[in-house]
Amino acid sequence: MSWLQALILGVVQGLTEFLPVSSSGHLEIGHVLLGTSGEENLTFAIIVHAATVLSTLVVLWREVAQLFRGTFTTLQWNAEKDYVTKILVSMIPVFIVGVFFKDTVESFFGNGLLLVGICLLITAVLLALSEWLQKKRQEAGHEVGYRDAIIIGIAQACAVLPGLSRSGSTIATGLLCGVKKESVAQFSFLMVLIPILGEAFLDLMKLLRGEIVSDLGLLPALVGFVAAFITGCFACRFMIEIVRRQRLVWFAIYCAIVGSIAIITTVC
Repeated sequence: MSWLQALILGVVQGLTEFLPVSSSGHLEIGHVLLGTSGEENLTFAIIVHAATVLSTLVVLWREVAQLFRGTFTTLQWNAEKDYVTKILVSMIPVFIVGVFFKDTVESFFGNGLLLVGICLLITAVLLALSEWLQKKRQEAGHEVGYRDAIIIGIAQACAVLPGLSRSGSTIATGLLCGVKKESVAQFSFLMVLIPILGEAFLDLMKLLRGEIVSDLGLLPALVGFVAAFITGCFACRFMIEIVRRQRLVWFAIYCAIVGSIAIITTVC
C-alpha cells in the first residue's frame, strides 16, 4: 500500500465511520478500486479505527469527562452511572457476536461487493424509514432507556456486516424507538468506543505475537492514521448536527445509489 492509497482510504474511513454510509463497506469498495489486498488491509483497518476512536474522544471530550467524573468520583448512584450502565448494556449483543462469531463475521470481508451493495440498500431503507416516522411523530421523544439500549445494541451487532452502517443502523434504530434525535447520535458514538478499542487491542496483540503478518510500511500507517483522525473529527461534529436537523434522507439516497451500483457491477 502506498502513502497515497493510505491517504485516500484514511479519508474514506474518517468520513464514513460517523456518516451513516458504512465505513467497512466503503473501505471494501476502496480496496477493490485501489487494488490493495492482503494482510496489510487488516493492519490498516486496526490503525484507522483507532484514529476514529481518538477523534470521537476529542469531539465529545466534555461528555466523556463528565461521565468519567460522575462514574468514578462518587459511590452514589447518579445520572452518569446510569448512562454508562446503558452503554454497557448496549454492548452485550456485539460482545456475543465478537466472542462466538468473530471468524464467521471476518469471512464476509474480502468476498466482493455483492454483500456490500445489499447491506447498503438495507441501510438506505433504515435511514429513510426512521426519518419518515420521526417527522410523523408529534412528541419530541424520550431519553435513551435500557430497552432502547439493548435494541440499539442489537442493531450495532448486526452492523458488523460490510455495507451495513453502524452509525446509520444505531441512529436509525434509536429514532425508530422514539429516542430524542438530540440524544441518539451522542449515544451511538459513545457506545462504540469500548468495542472498537477492545477489538483494536486484541488485533494489536495478535500483530505483536506474529499471528498477523503485514508488510504495511510506517509512512502509509502514519498517513492513514492522521487522515482518518482529522476527517473523523469533522464528520463526528457534522453528523451530530445532521441528526438534529433531520437530514438523513440524503444519506439514504446516497446509500441506495452506491449499493445499486455495487450490485450491478457484481452481477453484470
